[in-house]
Amino acid sequence: MKNLYIFVAVLFIPWSFSLAKYDEFEDGDDIMEYDDNDFAEFEDVNEDVVTESPQRIITTEDDEEEATVELEGQDENQEDFDDTDAQEGDTESEPYDDEEFEGYEEKPDASPGKNKDPITIVNVPAHLQNSWESYYMEILMVTGLLAYIMNYIIGKNKNNRLAHAWFNTHRELLESNFALVGDDGTNKEATSTGKLNQENEHIYNLWCSGRVCCEGMLIQLKFLKRQDLLNVLARMMRPASDQVQIKVTMNDEDMDTYVFAVGTRKALVRLQKEMQDLSEFCSDKPKSGAKYGLPDSLAILSEMGEVTEGMMDAKMIHFLTHYADKIESVQFSDQFSGPKLMQEEGQLTKLPETKKTLLFTFNVPGSGNTSPKDMESLLPLMSMVIYSIDKAKKFRLNREGKQKADKNRARVEENFLKLTHVQRQEAAQSRREEKKRAEKERIMNEEDPEKQRRLEEAALRREQKKLEKKQMKMKQIKVKAM
Repeated sequence: MKNLYIFVAVLFIPWSFSLAKYDEFEDGDDIMEYDDNDFAEFEDVNEDVVTESPQRIITTEDDEEEATVELEGQDENQEDFDDTDAQEGDTESEPYDDEEFEGYEEKPDASPGKNKDPITIVNVPAHLQNSWESYYMEILMVTGLLAYIMNYIIGKNKNNRLAHAWFNTHRELLESNFALVGDDGTNKEATSTGKLNQENEHIYNLWCSGRVCCEGMLIQLKFLKRQDLLNVLARMMRPASDQVQIKVTMNDEDMDTYVFAVGTRKALVRLQKEMQDLSEFCSDKPKSGAKYGLPDSLAILSEMGEVTEGMMDAKMIHFLTHYADKIESVQFSDQFSGPKLMQEEGQLTKLPETKKTLLFTFNVPGSGNTSPKDMESLLPLMSMVIYSIDKAKKFRLNREGKQKADKNRARVEENFLKLTHVQRQEAAQSRREEKKRAEKERIMNEEDPEKQRRLEEAALRREQKKLEKKQMKMKQIKVKAM
């Protein structure tokens, strides 16, 4: 029984404390206010946890101004603390005593948003931007390619029109003087095609044959490279003209031995330096043709005066004076072999093969701005070519002129033999030196000293025999001289 009373007394002690606690409040409001104060500790903790939303500073390069942007997207738990935020606002609005916070230092905000460096937005470089300015090089290349293609088509078509305009104008004259006009050489038998042979975009060829006193005539139309844009731009700085080059190969028995040329002074000086026959048989400077009534723009190169007198008849002078602006050069030669050969060691072993040839070079009017009518104006010059063929067949040197021409050709051949003799001697000397050098190397490479000594003695004996032979020859020469 005593134990039961003790147990009941222990249960009533906590209940009495709780009644004493609630007796201090008169109504329910006091009780609610007390409950709120019980959670004041948790509100202080919430004030430390819930801080102001971090701010981000964005710096631009243009105006270098700072702007603060509030972060959006609060945490999902923010709604749970709305009541506490309202209470904090009320407490912050209340006045407080400054002395209460003496010695208190604010702790630096350790939030990760404020410790990071500010974000710097940089403009994208111009070469990385996706705009038309980034492709100016490609645009220029495509434009240049299109211009080159258009110029190629236009220039090629123009050269083709000019060539056919020339052929249509001269076709009747050529067919009346040659049995074959336009052989392209593809067939075994010579056949007349009656059309030009295009070598490339600016060169056209025409082969004519079947006429007395000549093997054939090759006509070459050399137009400007109008299909090449770079050549077109170069001609703006240095104008040039289209040309018609004619080469007539004469029969050996239908032309005498002489070399003669007439043309512009500039062209003759160039030909005299480049062509083998003019440099050897016409060594004098070009002479003026005023004596024969030629214009000042034309000059004459001749092997002998007799040839000039025979060639400059009335009809030839008529052609040269009336069409002097179209004539570049006219050359008659029985020793034509083309341009000079390079005198390299061992290259010239015999005289180059020569042909009796007539060469004509005519400039097309227009200085590059050629029209089909300009090509038609060259018809009288083709008549001059036909007349020159007949003139070369009829002209013959007299006895003195023939002897002088033969002497000139013998002199050229002798000079050539002397030149080749020196070259042959130099080649033989170089071969002997190479042979001696190889023999010495063979002796030096011999490992056996006794064999090496025998080889040296044999080489010395050979040298002594050669010296003895030379001395014997010298003695025989002296005896014959006595």
